Amino acid sequence: MVDLHSHTDASDGSDTPLELIDNALRAGVRSLSITDHDTFAGYYAAREYAAAKGLDLLCGIELSTKYEGKTIHLLGYFPQAEPTETFGAWLLELQEKRRDRNRRLADNLRKIGVDITLGEVEAIGKTQAGRPHFASILLKKGYVKTMQEAFDRYLAENGRAYTEREEVPLETGIQRMREAGGIPVMAHPVRMGRRTHAEEVAWVEAAAEMGMLGLEVRHSDHEAAAVARYGALAERLGLLMTGGSDYHGRYKPDIQLGTGKFGNVRVPEEWLERLRG
Repeated sequence: MVDLHSHTDASDGSDTPLELIDNALRAGVRSLSITDHDTFAGYYAAREYAAAKGLDLLCGIELSTKYEGKTIHLLGYFPQAEPTETFGAWLLELQEKRRDRNRRLADNLRKIGVDITLGEVEAIGKTQAGRPHFASILLKKGYVKTMQEAFDRYLAENGRAYTEREEVPLETGIQRMREAGGIPVMAHPVRMGRRTHAEEVAWVEAAAEMGMLGLEVRHSDHEAAAVARYGALAERLGLLMTGGSDYHGRYKPDIQLGTGKFGNVRVPEEWLERLRG
């Protein structure tokens, strides 16, 4: 099996990089991409172990970008060579913006009576602490009964303490990835939140005009109709098709490596071959 979208505890997953490799092999995954948010730390920590275990590991990343006021997640794959030092330095700037958002989010939570500190969040999330780590602490302290409730009540865009993070423009994210030798791919397009199919198509077309090279067709959030829709769109625009579970370990327990949610993700081997050129 192939899974081109997964996360470790270097960003917002619960598995360590080595645990992710072991879990992927147990699940029957033979080709995997670690696509942590704003960092390659999980990939770097796992690459030698993966090679020793016989797992085909592809270097990847996930960036949060902005387009017309909405967040667009951009996956980046580096099948030929690892990213440049310039790209790595730019990522450090993004990480500091994430930390600033986390600082403000902790302040907002305390203002509404939630006892939480940035130190607690960073103790489990390290340099890539994010909303799942806030949710984990809210659950542990009894403010909510589930991780989903933590997002619904406090952390999602309509939550009581939601805090915007400064994100790079979509075009900048695409350009930076391509300059670094990466292949930019729009992640889980169903989450764009476009009200009509025409709006959705227009946004993907705009990203393709900016230089985006692929579209994540298969994802745990994509039902069969969405897979067909995005597959047809990718084919029409000449975009590479990718897919993955978006595995986060225990933070999203209904999502499994390789197969997604209730078996709805199966990524063809030829998609990976085309990605690698």
